[in-house]
Amino acid sequence: MIMRILAAASLTLLAVLAAALGAPAAARATPSADVEKYMSGLASWSADFQQTIDDGHGNVLRSAAGRLYLQRPGKFRWDYTLPSEQLILADGKEIWFYDKDLSQANVRDMDSSLASTPASLLSGSTSVSTQFTVTALPPSSGLQWFQLVPKHADTDFQLVRIGFDKGGELRSMFLADKLNQITQLTFSNSKRNATLAPDLFSFVPPPGVDVIGRNGK
Repeated sequence: MIMRILAAASLTLLAVLAAALGAPAAARATPSADVEKYMSGLASWSADFQQTIDDGHGNVLRSAAGRLYLQRPGKFRWDYTLPSEQLILADGKEIWFYDKDLSQANVRDMDSSLASTPASLLSGSTSVSTQFTVTALPPSSGLQWFQLVPKHADTDFQLVRIGFDKGGELRSMFLADKLNQITQLTFSNSKRNATLAPDLFSFVPPPGVDVIGRNGK
């Protein structure tokens, strides 16, 4: 369950980034154009993250921390170090979910995993405004906030809120899913357009790890 929640947040964040990166800035000032402006020219991004998941009533179900790496098109890596070592990795073709303590890895085809999710934007050049209704929210905690509500019903979430600092860096993300659970992500120590090693987006299961999703398993 927890890996599914983490994956939903991962795919949604990457979808928002991909949508903004894939489209030219709008001619007139709109919330969608503002989001696209913030993301303009972003090819890779990495950051430390703190994550909480609550039940929608303020009761924290899980806390986690680690480092995130994104590279367009279609690659990301979430290294979870707390409370345990887990990995969610997309190499452009497959998505891996690896739990070190369980010695188990689950692999899925990326196309089928992203179908009917906002992350399907990864394969296209659709703008934010085509897939989301974007609203500018009042500044809060020193961040400029935008709310993105999907225009299509076949998604796993109700809305996303993203917060940027005055320098245009992504600092926070808020995701409400259809079960009313809330995923909150806070980013720090971010690096924009740094060269990322190709092997960051490659995963080979360690010896003895049970791999689910291949050879009929």
